[in-house]
Amino acid sequence: MPYLRISDPAGLLPFFLCRELQNSDFYGHNGTSYLLLTGENFDQTNPLAGDYFICRGLRKVSITFICAFVHVVSQGVRIKENSLMKIALAQLNYHIGNFEGNVSKMLQAIEEAKSKGADIICFAELAICGYPPRDFLEFEDFINHVDESVQQLAQAARGIAVIVGAPAKNPLPEGKDLYNTAYVLHEGEIIHRARKGLLPTYDVFDEYRYFEPSHTFGTFRFKGKRIALTICEDIWNIRNENPLYKVCPMDEMMPEDPDLMINISASPFAYDQSGIRTDVVQKNATRYGLPVFYVNHVGAQTELIFDGGSLVVSPDGSVYEELPYFEEAIRTFDIEEVIAGRDSREQPREKYTLIHDALLTGIRDYFGKLGFRKAVLGLSGGIDSAVSTVLAVRALGSENVRVVLMPSRFSSQHSVDDALDLVRNLQIEHDIIPIDKPFTAFEEVMKPVFDGLPFNLAEENIQARCRGIIVMAISNKFGHILLNTSNKSEAAVGYGTLYGDMAGGLSVIGDLYKMEVFALARYINKDGEVIPENTITKPPSAELRPNQKDSDSLPDYEDLDEILYQYIEKTRGPKEIIKMGYDEALVARILRLVNINEFKRHQAPPVLRVSSKAFGMGRRMPIVGKYLS
Repeated sequence: MPYLRISDPAGLLPFFLCRELQNSDFYGHNGTSYLLLTGENFDQTNPLAGDYFICRGLRKVSITFICAFVHVVSQGVRIKENSLMKIALAQLNYHIGNFEGNVSKMLQAIEEAKSKGADIICFAELAICGYPPRDFLEFEDFINHVDESVQQLAQAARGIAVIVGAPAKNPLPEGKDLYNTAYVLHEGEIIHRARKGLLPTYDVFDEYRYFEPSHTFGTFRFKGKRIALTICEDIWNIRNENPLYKVCPMDEMMPEDPDLMINISASPFAYDQSGIRTDVVQKNATRYGLPVFYVNHVGAQTELIFDGGSLVVSPDGSVYEELPYFEEAIRTFDIEEVIAGRDSREQPREKYTLIHDALLTGIRDYFGKLGFRKAVLGLSGGIDSAVSTVLAVRALGSENVRVVLMPSRFSSQHSVDDALDLVRNLQIEHDIIPIDKPFTAFEEVMKPVFDGLPFNLAEENIQARCRGIIVMAISNKFGHILLNTSNKSEAAVGYGTLYGDMAGGLSVIGDLYKMEVFALARYINKDGEVIPENTITKPPSAELRPNQKDSDSLPDYEDLDEILYQYIEKTRGPKEIIKMGYDEALVARILRLVNINEFKRHQAPPVLRVSSKAFGMGRRMPIVGKYLS
């Protein structure tokens, strides 16, 4: 159904248009805007002559196209034809501090958007320098490179406007030196700056360390449209209900009666984040009755992975388009078509598909952005090293992965066989280097010190460190990056050996609990056996002493993982977890293990983050602390 959008700041509309005021479920958001829905007899050339009815506000509106804006003035009603506009979203994989590479990508995207007739192209938050730049922001030379890149993009903004995120200098002496800024560039000039007001400091975010929050928010006009430009977190305080913040930037801008909202973001991946993110964007669209164009990063920056999933949402909250996950994409959208809406087009969100693709992205970008090509892993025949190896092969190619089998006197033949079966399935280079000789040598060296003492954890750790020395030697000799294969359950309770199996440049599955590793293995095998079935079904074991099983030292993984999840992700205390039906002594033991092993995690490699709370930059705990220890 055609409609007219009516701006009525003076409250005069009922006096001019009073034929049929409907009391429906369309509610006003600010008391100054109405929607005129037109009937079959609607005449575009003479809007007041046709059949119509008025619904206050813009919520829950299903429409087909915008015909015109009607502005009510004291003299009467004035008709203004609605201008057409196309907006392009550029979902790109940036590289922190690679100004030349980042700008080159954006220049190519600008040309592509221009070829599609786009009026505006939108790049992500801090796209020019990459996200998160962290303490690079403290270097004046770094900021100078940013400014030069902004000017380079401004010169390319000919016949198209460019919206791009970058750190910008604070012109005032008071406050932090920088603002997190969204620039609007057009015809060689900066025509507008939007500064981020809501600066997150939770989990992996630490923006208030570097940026001054903005306290003023305003729209800008471009080609007949008034645009509300926001940056990431600025749209997450809906209805001012987020206790972290005291202002809602969009509420501040709504009196200026914007026609659309653009949000440039850097929203990291977690396996449940895309649904949360979509819900936030949808709530903004329906609250303000505006189309929302939301652009995100894609790719990985060390442990932080970005899934893309940029969004275009119609005023009724339907998802007009969601860009693909873990892929670069440039899409152009006609505003009128977005406002008209269509059936929601969201991407599938199966947990292990997302985790699998996220980990491949993390591995691939870690190697690619650091300039490395080949990986080396220790392959034991167990589930963790098997899953990590498959992910490495899928990310880097079989020709770029080398595995080392390092059996000990306690290794079972089936473990060696399982490892060799995986090698054959993946067609990868492998070495078999038994550790009995170096372990025996260490036993002999330590005999005077250990004389008369029973075999215990010390001897188990020596074996793990023998393996660590071997894989690190290959890493050093051939320039390969060692990938760590520890899982989150083991890392949480300290079931790992410093300078042994905890060694590596990157932890592949360190944010997956053991049961999630098993589920990911099943996902990997969904189209046929890649990981040997025996690797998945046999009881987990480190095989560092005779007949050893993980269950000798740890609770069943089903219980262990759930207790860890409640403590780490949900930050629930022991009393809350015990109320869920878990044994008090078991809960106390597990939580104590987590806390006393913080020193190990501080020395572990960066962990690819796929959950809402990974070990590393998003979970900051003291090493020396008494709580629950």
